[in-house]
Amino acid sequence: MINKLEKAEEQIYSEQQEVSYDTRELTIEYLVDKYMKGIENEDNELFVPDYQRDFVWEEERQAKFIESVILGLPIPFIFVAEIKDSGRLEIVDGSQRIRTLAAFLNNELKLKKLEKLTLLNNVKFSELSIPRQRKIRNIPIRMIVLTDKASEQVRNDMFERINRGSELLKDMEKRKGIYKGSFNDFIYEICEKESKFKKLTPIVKWLKNRQELQELVLRFFALSDHYQHYPSGTGISKFLDNYLETKNKNFTEKEKETRLRDFRTVVNFVEKNFEYGFAKSNVPQVSRVYFEAIAVGVLMALKDNPQLKTSKVETSKWIKSKAFNEVIAGKYETHSPRRIKERIEFVRNALNKK
Repeated sequence: MINKLEKAEEQIYSEQQEVSYDTRELTIEYLVDKYMKGIENEDNELFVPDYQRDFVWEEERQAKFIESVILGLPIPFIFVAEIKDSGRLEIVDGSQRIRTLAAFLNNELKLKKLEKLTLLNNVKFSELSIPRQRKIRNIPIRMIVLTDKASEQVRNDMFERINRGSELLKDMEKRKGIYKGSFNDFIYEICEKESKFKKLTPIVKWLKNRQELQELVLRFFALSDHYQHYPSGTGISKFLDNYLETKNKNFTEKEKETRLRDFRTVVNFVEKNFEYGFAKSNVPQVSRVYFEAIAVGVLMALKDNPQLKTSKVETSKWIKSKAFNEVIAGKYETHSPRRIKERIEFVRNALNKK
């Protein structure tokens, strides 16, 4: 037993050597600037990775977070990882917080339903007194930075350990147990049997285990039906819950045939005409926001013109354009009716050459 514990100590020491990080304390103003500057060209120093592009906090939760910041309550550490080649900082945990701060400082967020600072309800940042604005900008936020000296294994392990607890990735797992029915079964059947789709939709291993592929398929069908009339004030999670519950009640075999045909038509078109399939580049993870734009946009374009012709060269041009990057950037809102329609229509129009 003693010998085993001695070896355990050696193992602990060995593993600790591979972890390289430092702690920084930066002002809110500085963090927001690092996040916003260069975001349109995806060159911002502090950036949200593709798999976290969803902005899932509703306005009430954003407002309560800002209230906590103003009150001086403890704020959880932001976790980031330094990218070796570029020096950029990838947000591993804290993207919702940073984007909320950015939205507030840029007057995109009006405080609502505050329980403590009730006199600040319906107030924007620019409406605060100048001294209060300065105090908020200068509030320090602590950040853990995993340096580029850390091994790839350590980085991957940290990503998985932190994001396993993320609310962003729990929804489909919950739906599997809550919203049982024929349409839910259809989604899982697609993810199991459609090998071409899986090949075109790269997902890291730990996300596959969280039903990320099923989440994407559900979004494809739900937004295909409703993106032009997406309900205002409803978060994407609640919207998908309601859609799945409704479809389970009225899904027929005839509709199943139609849905599957549409799905395969989109997959075949993407395989032929998009260099990286449903991914934006050769990274091993599909962005939800980008997937929605491509998948639904392609379907809409094909409904406009079933004989639609394009090529990987042509699609690559507009995918790399500044205009397209702006509609999928996801600064601090990704699923407002305007943003959803904007990115889907961009793809639809680009394919139709409008």
